[in-house]
Amino acid sequence: MKATGFISLWTLVSLPCGPLANPAEREDVVRHAIKLHRGKGAGISQRKQWVLESCRKLSGLLRQKNVVLNKLKNAIRAVEKDAGLSDEEKLFQVHTFEIFQKELNESENSVFQAIHGLQRALQGDYKDVVNMKESSRQRLEALREAAIKEEMEYVELLAAEKHQVEALKNMQHQNKSLSMLDEILEDVRKAADRLEEEIEEHAFDDNKSVRGVNFEAVLRVEEDEANSKRNASKREVEDDLGLSMLIDSQNNQYILTKPRDSTIPRADHHFIKDIVTIGMLSLPCGWLCTTIGLPTMFGYIICGVLLGPSGLNSIKSIVQVETLGEFGVFFTLFLVGLEFSPERLRKVWKISLQGPCYMTVLMIAFGLLWGHLLQIRPTQSVFISTCLSLSSTPLVSRFLAGSVRGDKEGDIDYSSVLLGMLVMQDVQLGLFIAVMPTLIQAGVSTYSSIFKEILRILILIGQILFSLAAVFLLCLVIKTYLIGPYYRKLHTESKGNKEILILGITAFTFLMLTITELLDVSMELGCFLAGALISSQGHMVTEEIMCCIEPIRDFLAIIFFASIGLHVFPTFVIYELTVLLFLTLSVVIMKFVLAVLVLSLILPKTSQYIKWIVSAGLAQVSEFSFVLGSRARRAGIISREVYLLILSVTTLSLLLAPALWRAAIMKCVPRPERRSST
Repeated sequence: MKATGFISLWTLVSLPCGPLANPAEREDVVRHAIKLHRGKGAGISQRKQWVLESCRKLSGLLRQKNVVLNKLKNAIRAVEKDAGLSDEEKLFQVHTFEIFQKELNESENSVFQAIHGLQRALQGDYKDVVNMKESSRQRLEALREAAIKEEMEYVELLAAEKHQVEALKNMQHQNKSLSMLDEILEDVRKAADRLEEEIEEHAFDDNKSVRGVNFEAVLRVEEDEANSKRNASKREVEDDLGLSMLIDSQNNQYILTKPRDSTIPRADHHFIKDIVTIGMLSLPCGWLCTTIGLPTMFGYIICGVLLGPSGLNSIKSIVQVETLGEFGVFFTLFLVGLEFSPERLRKVWKISLQGPCYMTVLMIAFGLLWGHLLQIRPTQSVFISTCLSLSSTPLVSRFLAGSVRGDKEGDIDYSSVLLGMLVMQDVQLGLFIAVMPTLIQAGVSTYSSIFKEILRILILIGQILFSLAAVFLLCLVIKTYLIGPYYRKLHTESKGNKEILILGITAFTFLMLTITELLDVSMELGCFLAGALISSQGHMVTEEIMCCIEPIRDFLAIIFFASIGLHVFPTFVIYELTVLLFLTLSVVIMKFVLAVLVLSLILPKTSQYIKWIVSAGLAQVSEFSFVLGSRARRAGIISREVYLLILSVTTLSLLLAPALWRAAIMKCVPRPERRSST
């Protein structure tokens, strides 16, 4: 071994051997080691003597460690053979010895890992950033593994302490007679211990070796309190319940989803505060929009803006709020389907199928053309065009809520056409989400594999069409044989108690949602079909169910529109207002013109007048572009700048939608129907 190797060895060994010297002496040793490594400050004989002495100390420590390990093994065997000890005492003592053995072995491994790390650092090039980054990554991984091992050792010490307490209790019970109450409590304690062992999931141990699992450092943040002393007891309780927040190095925030001890009830107070705050602020915002003549949903969006990251930043559980808001979409589409009978669906199914497909193809074609002129990647152009081709079903559903839909004889109702096309767009959304992984791979593929990617996309389209056929076949079976007896049973059981009716309808909606999700079709389509199937039972059934479900829908819709406001950034819109207004108007005008062109080709001549209303309803961008944009940004399809542009254009188009809708209603709808439509 070279002298530099011995010096590096002792330089690292001297650090874990802290008790052998005080901090000042250790600092002198480090300085001396550096001088020896550089060949300064000492002669050859002095350097050799220092190295030999250092290696002798290290060898002595390792020999002493082996002696201690042998003694521990002998002690464990002696404890196991001791007949005078109870099982609990044996378990406690053996567990303690094993923990000490692990401590000795881990300390030795840490020494040699540190030596290896220093050797790698000395051999590296300090000008090579990649090499230093790799060294830093390896040190970080080593620290993470060390932290995990230390955490496991701490847990084992807690378990050993528990065994010790149990052993002491057993000794006390043997030395004194127990009362009847003490015996009952002891039996309850043992039963509780067994219950805790049965229900406890070793999620950490089970998943730490799973492929794709990474160890990361996180910060544990307690709730900010003005008076920390007064709330010390509350913090201790929260610490025990695991209700604090975790923040990783990427600034992602996490909350508890499943506790270790499931016997203690817990509540996410951040989420409760967020919902309460949204509910209180939505009222004045909704009133304000009603006063100035805007739909109330824009007041709810403003509420989300005020409380979100661009406003007061008071919403802590953003993901949970958005998740709850999704139920608003589900119930909105259920009520849309409830008003959209299968008879009306059969009347416009060809238009509903052809219109969105033609519009999407034309939007993609225009997107590829502009992308070629602006030198944008085809993958990015296809994605942006598809996002912008979708329209907002919840928004249009609010426009159509309560409108009179009596058809003229021989004409087609504009609301039926509009809702049918929107439902087909929801199907396209599910198809696009299914195709997105292939689109991501196509963005990084070479031209030699383009044929394979196209073939893969065609296979996915075939699978989606097969799933749609299966869904509609299932709906036919349910409508013919199941939905009638099911509703009659619900109606009979719910007399005087609406809970059973609400629960039964909700369960049926979630069943259809689950079926369409399992078949890789959008969940929104399942909710719509559930409403359409129930509406086949007659007008009286529709009215009864609507009276029960509408309040639930209204509350959840408030949460949904507020969650949209969480992703609206007014400062960005103000900074780029000119560009964003130009892009938004371009998108709205293009969608309106394309919709008018497509509907002119597929609508009957007697119903051509409704193309203006339907086109106005389709001339905005769906809020689901937020979801698609976030996925595409994580996958690297679009950049951060493009993602913000999509969000801003979507928001502005939704704000322009009421004005365009009212203009179309004023132009095309007769006066008696106009009042109810607006």
